[in-house]
Formats: sequence, C-alpha cells, structure tokens
Amino acid sequence: MRLSGNKEEPSKARDGHQLTRDHDEEATLRQLLMSLQKQVTVMSINLNSKLDELQRSDRQLETTVALSEIRSQLQELTKSVESCQSEVSEVKRDMVAIKQELDTVQQVKEEIEELREYVDRLEEQTHRRKLRLLEQGLTFFLSYTILASMLGMLQFGYNTGVINAPENNIEKFMQDVYRYRNNKDLHLDSAKLMYSFAVSIFAIGGMIGGFIGGMVANKFGRKGGLLMNNILGIGGAVLMGFAKVAHSYEMLFFGRFIIGVNCGLNTSLVPMYISEIAPLNLRGGLGTVNQLAVTVGLLISQVLGIDEILGTDDGWPVLLGLAICPAILQLILLPICPESPRYLLITKQWEEEARKALRRLRASNQVEEDIEEMRAEQRAQQSESTISISELICSPTLRAPLIISVVMQLSQQLSGINAVFYYSTGLFVTSGLSEETAKDMTIGIGAIMVIMTLVTIPLMDRMGRRTLHLYGLGGMFIFSIFITISFLIKEMIDWMSYLSVVSTLMFVVFFALGPGSIPWLITAELFSQGPRPTAMSIAVLVNWLANFLVGIGFPTMQASLENYTFLPFSVLLAGFWIFTYKRVPETKNKTFEEILVLFRNNNGRGSLRDSRLYGSTLNCVNALEHRMPPSERAALMVAEEKPLPDTSASEHFSRDLAQPVHPPPPLPPPRFPNSAV
Repeated sequence: MRLSGNKEEPSKARDGHQLTRDHDEEATLRQLLMSLQKQVTVMSINLNSKLDELQRSDRQLETTVALSEIRSQLQELTKSVESCQSEVSEVKRDMVAIKQELDTVQQVKEEIEELREYVDRLEEQTHRRKLRLLEQGLTFFLSYTILASMLGMLQFGYNTGVINAPENNIEKFMQDVYRYRNNKDLHLDSAKLMYSFAVSIFAIGGMIGGFIGGMVANKFGRKGGLLMNNILGIGGAVLMGFAKVAHSYEMLFFGRFIIGVNCGLNTSLVPMYISEIAPLNLRGGLGTVNQLAVTVGLLISQVLGIDEILGTDDGWPVLLGLAICPAILQLILLPICPESPRYLLITKQWEEEARKALRRLRASNQVEEDIEEMRAEQRAQQSESTISISELICSPTLRAPLIISVVMQLSQQLSGINAVFYYSTGLFVTSGLSEETAKDMTIGIGAIMVIMTLVTIPLMDRMGRRTLHLYGLGGMFIFSIFITISFLIKEMIDWMSYLSVVSTLMFVVFFALGPGSIPWLITAELFSQGPRPTAMSIAVLVNWLANFLVGIGFPTMQASLENYTFLPFSVLLAGFWIFTYKRVPETKNKTFEEILVLFRNNNGRGSLRDSRLYGSTLNCVNALEHRMPPSERAALMVAEEKPLPDTSASEHFSRDLAQPVHPPPPLPPPRFPNSAV
C-alpha cells in the first residue's frame, strides 16, 4: 500500500497558498512604486507651472506665495518617499520570511516523504514476514507437544461426564454409608440432593482453579503450571477412587472438589499454551484440539460408565479413580516439551531460550519471523506488561475484548448444552424412549461430539471463528425450538419422540461446530501477552460459574417449565447470535498485534488494511522512540494514553497530513538504521 497519491494534495495546496501570497506582496510593491511615480510626476508638473508663472509675474508677493507652495509640496513629496521606503523595507522583510517558510515547508515535506517511504518498506516487510508465517506447517514435535498438553482438557471432559452414568450407584452408596453411621435410612430426596452436591462441587472447584490460572501461568509458566497441576489431579482421583473403601462420601465430595480445581486450571492453561506455540496459519485448527480432547474425554467416560463395564456398584469407584491416568500420562510426556516461546521472550525476557524452543517446535533454524512477530506484539503492549483484574476491567482498550470473551464463554455454557450432558438420559426417557435406549443415545451424543469436532478442525482456519460461531448458535437456536415443539406434541403423535431425539443430536452437532471450541480459542487470541493470563482467568471463572448455575438450576427449571424447558435457552441463543454478529471480530490469520490494533482503534470490525497501516506506523514510532530524549519520550507516552475518536488509522494519518504546517525550527532529516527495518 502506497501512502502517496491524494495525500500529496494538501501539501500542494499549501505551496499554492504561499505562492499566491508572494505574488500579492509583489503586486502591492509595484502599486506603491507606481503611486510614488505619479506623485513625483504631478509635483514636477506643478513645480514647472509655478516656475512659469514666476517668470511671467513681476509681483514679489506672488513669488513668495508660490515658493511657499513649492516648499510645502516638496515636504509632502519627501514624506511620501520616506513612507514608500519604509513600506518597501517591510515588503522585503516579508519576502525574506516567506522564503524561509517555504524552505522549512519543503524540508518538512521531504521528511514526511522519507517517513512515508520507511512506513511503506516496513509494511511490505511485515507482510512478507506474515506470509512466511502462514507457510509454516505441523511438525512432529509440535504435534507431540500439543498431544501432551491436551491431556489436561481430556481430564476436564472425562470428569464432566463420568458422574452421569453411575448416578443410581452413587446415591445407593450414600444411603449405605448413612445407614452404617446412623442406623437409619437416608431419604431418597436427601440422597439425590447429596448427589447434586457431588456434581456441583466439581464446578465450584473449577471456578477457583480457573480464577487462579492466570496467576499460576505468570508465576510458573504455561508448561510449569500444567506439570504442577497434575499433583492435584492425582490427589483428587485417589480420593474419589478410595471413597467407597473408606465408607466416606466426604472423600468423594472433597475428591470432586480437588479434581474440579485441577480441571479449572487446565481450562485456563491448556488453551493459552496451545495458542502461544501454534503457528499463525494453524492456530485455529490446533485451538480446536482443546474441544476435541474434551469430547474424547466425555465419550470415554460414557462408554466406561455403561452397566456392562464399570457402571456397577463395584465398578464406579474405579470409574472415578481412572482420572489419575491423564495426570500420570501428562507427567511422563510433558517434561520434554518446551515452555511457551512467548512466555520466555515477552514475560521472562529470555530470548535465547525462546529461540531454542522455537527451533524445536518448528523443526527449523529459521525462526526470525516468529521472533520478530513476538517483538512486534511486545512493542504493541509495552504499557500492559503485567496487568491486574481491576486494570483489565478499567482499561478502555481492553474492556471491549474482555466483554466479548465473557459473552462468548456464556454462549457456550448458557446455550443449554450442559443440560444435555448432565441430564441427557433423563431427557431421552422424558421423550418416550426406554432407559436402555436412552443410555445408548447418550453415548451417541459423545460420539457425535468427537466426529463433529474433527470436522471443525480444518474449517476453523478456512471459514473463520466468527462465521462458525454464528452457524453454530443459529443451528442450536433452530433445533432448541424443535425440541420444545416435540415435547409439546409428543403425546399426540407417536413418532414425535424421534423428532426430539434427532433435534437433540443436531443441537449437539451445531454446538460442536461453533460454541464448543471457539470461546476457548478466541479468548486467548483477543489479548496480547501481558493481559492474556488475567483475561483467561476471568473468562474461565465466568465459564465455570455458568456451568455451576446450569447444573444446579436445570432440574428446578425442568420441574417448573416442563415441556418449555428449552425455551429460555432459545431466547439466550438468539441474544448471543445478535451479539456475535454485531460485536465479535474475525481473528482468522491475524497476528496478535493486528488483533490488538483492532481494539486500539475502538473498532472491533476494523479492516485488516487499516490494522496493517496502523501496526506499521506503530512499529516505526517504536523504532524512533529509542532515539528520543527522555522528556520527549515521556510526553509521547502521555499522548498515547489519550483516547482517539472513532476513526480508522488511515483517516487519522490523512487528517494529520491535511493540517497547516507552521514553520518549526529546521530539523535534520531522520536516518533509520537497517536493523530497525
């Protein structure tokens, strides 16, 4: 993109104004000289006429009067000449000042042209660097690292679904323990309440884990946090697995809480780690791996939970205790993986360690493009190095992406999908299916989730995050209406129960297409390195809080609304669709720096062209900033904090060029070092 063209018109107009002013001054000078010449001519004529009269007259009195008149006219002529000389001097001074101003304007114009050429070169090189980043592929070691890290999300999916199948067995265990301790029976309603507590305390632990995820990521790193988190995973699995042997449902509750903290940390650390190690062109597809791991964990828990395998009175402790496997496996696989290069370079300032990590992940020594992209992100967020929750909420630049992240997380949890996950068997039984068929359909939901998530991986970087999320929310809205309709008329039409099943399955299909994976991915993409951990903590906290509210509130809502149970979810889905269409930007194939620029311009839907221009100018300013005196650098930082009006970067640049140029002191033309480019 060239900045010349119509941007030169304001400078040409200024030059034209200066030339017009110069011509006006010369015309005034000519008029003054002509007026003086006329006055001299008139005075000469008058003098000659008076002399002629004197020659013809003999009277002394007339001669004296004539001489007096001549003397007064000569005095007037002298004054006119002196006035004309002063005006000529002023005109000469004005012409000298005009010449100096024109020289200064020409010098400033040359500096602007040089700066414009530099910005063009910088933008061209940034574009070439981005094209090289888009050509990077999936290497073996990168695949291994992602596989090792995604075990944390598999842990989350497994423990989300594992509690569903053995519901009756766990309630019976609680009744037996209560009878053993108190020599009296526990009422079935109380047993169900205790089971609901075992389900919901997992979400409470998840909220805590998600909230402290940002702090853990900053203190121990992404990889370091994941390794430490496995200690919690092992501890929680052991408590749940030995709860029946110890005749203690308190161990079950505490184990579910600990494994919830473990899963909350995983939902914060794993998406952050994967988004930071993934190449630009694969970030969307590899980010979907998070949801793939969750769905695989759900499917495994559903398959192992059937009566023929571990869904028995003796098998359910083993089913819950198997949560130890992902934790141990990750402890074995993850240590040889590198830490996040972005964390090493931007947060820890360890450039050589970051280069080593990139060489291993990219299987190449050519990592300068990645390093330069990280430096650009670092320069773009220098004022946001480490940010607290209050600073994140109060920042005008970061408030918009934070709101988008929170609403995206709510669109995942308040879409009604958790009602399907937690109570799918009961929903299918309510639709008219037998209990055995309902359990089989629950396993079918898990299989469909896995298949659709695999389908979504290549679509994520082809169609874009925003587009897929809109398709997913729209499909879920339509089929939630169908579910409500099937509930209403199932007693009048026999085959309507099958419509309910098909609608529920399609509801899950569209969830996997968009809301299943995109909120985790886009939350990590919307923020630069500094505020990313804090933003992930808030988003994950909101996700788990909504998860908890749905898990606790859905049975009551189902009892109150009966056949209209899914109607509130339909209303929420419509609202989330409108919000996504109006406010959520497309982040496909954009660097973290370009995404940051979109929100700095107060325009989440800004064009990539403007973000490239603004980003290139930002890099130029950052390169020049190192050569400024400290006082000027401080003034620049203060100026950057002032909010800009809601215009694009190119409009700001055009408006600045269109301002009249006042003559500053002469400036030496800037010289840009090659290393800055």
